[in-house]
Amino acid sequence: MSRTGWNDYNWQLVHALPQPPALHMALDEVLTDEVAARRRPPTLRVWEWSASCVVIGRFQSLRNEVDAEGAQRHGIEVVRRISGGGAMFIEPGNTITYSLYAPESLVAGMSFQESYEFMDAWVIDALQGLGIHAWYQPLNDITSPGGKIAGAAQTRRGGAVLHHVTMAYDIDSTKMLEVLRIGREKLSDKATQSAAKRVDPLRSQTGLARADVIDKMVTTFRTRHGLAAGRLSADELDRAKALAASKFSTAAWTGIVP
Repeated sequence: MSRTGWNDYNWQLVHALPQPPALHMALDEVLTDEVAARRRPPTLRVWEWSASCVVIGRFQSLRNEVDAEGAQRHGIEVVRRISGGGAMFIEPGNTITYSLYAPESLVAGMSFQESYEFMDAWVIDALQGLGIHAWYQPLNDITSPGGKIAGAAQTRRGGAVLHHVTMAYDIDSTKMLEVLRIGREKLSDKATQSAAKRVDPLRSQTGLARADVIDKMVTTFRTRHGLAAGRLSADELDRAKALAASKFSTAAWTGIVP
């Protein structure tokens, strides 16, 4: 497979109203498949969340990652995505999430590490434009002198690559530690408040509103690679809703690795 470049494509932006966690998981599967089938152009999708949740990676153990009692107490849904990587604690106003859907030829011949760095380059450019000294930290983090800013995950299927990133705009570290087991283990030898030092939110680093950070990201992508306004088609949304119901909101899928 010969490699293609960012600017070989007519990129489209999808930024819809807030949607539930299981629907976001389903949209990632549907839109990846649509790009693979060449029914949709390569797309940047900025997510808006309608509810708090924990998103676990495809291969993670549900019970190892999530404190079920803590999640239930805080009313936090747990969903599983189709890509690997680690667990993400999501609160709608505190999180910036986006997905890139592209032909696999964009990362042809690259290792996963090379493709992560390649797919994150534009957003690091955007963060640096906001005055943040940000860099790619292998394998799948974007970090700064103050701590981690974002975590990425990726999968390749049917001739397309899905690359998605969750960024911490703000964070309730106390609640996160009551819901995620992994955070607790990493911090077992430190004070709980040090969670805030491991993840350094964009709000504290920029002083900007969440919408302004997103606008800078979108503008940077558009300047580098071109980006036209787009939307989800009725068919894509219908298929994603059906998939959310039949797969991503089911105990069978969420607990596929117990």
